[in-house]
Amino acid sequence: MKNNLFRRPFPGLGLGEKILDQVKGGDADHAIMAIALEAAARAAAAGEVPVGAVVVCGDEVIAVGHNQPVSSHDPTGHAEIVAIRQAALIFGNYRLPACRLYVTLEPCPMCAGAILQARLASVVFGAADPKTGAAGSVTNLFEDRLLNHQTTVVGGVCAEESSALLRAFFKVRR
Repeated sequence: MKNNLFRRPFPGLGLGEKILDQVKGGDADHAIMAIALEAAARAAAAGEVPVGAVVVCGDEVIAVGHNQPVSSHDPTGHAEIVAIRQAALIFGNYRLPACRLYVTLEPCPMCAGAILQARLASVVFGAADPKTGAAGSVTNLFEDRLLNHQTTVVGGVCAEESSALLRAFFKVRR
């Protein structure tokens, strides 16, 4: 399942590492979100809105992505989409039903749609997005029972750290 094409040096846990082996008596959600926060910091350093995402399957980190719509000239270059694309390539399948997505900011409608299309089991996010959030802030695509797939959602994991990155980024630009 490891693929060196997508391996990146992240401090702490890295791609292909067993999370449960690394988190001794700690909270795996927070440990995984720490990887997403590092990815978000990389986005900020590149001048992108600081959002990071991690795809996990079982207890293994599969893919890490950060926002890059500006640098890639691609409006779909959101962190969630980047990480989902990497995971799909690694598995050789667009469906990822055994995987979970961790993201520092509540998914927008486009990303929520991609999460549902990928059939991800769950999404864990940090900060709520009161302007475009599609997991409860503005709308909730994940609660629509008419859709053929249901994804569980947990919000607020490392919310303060995620919000702090966003505030710092936008403070410099205002």
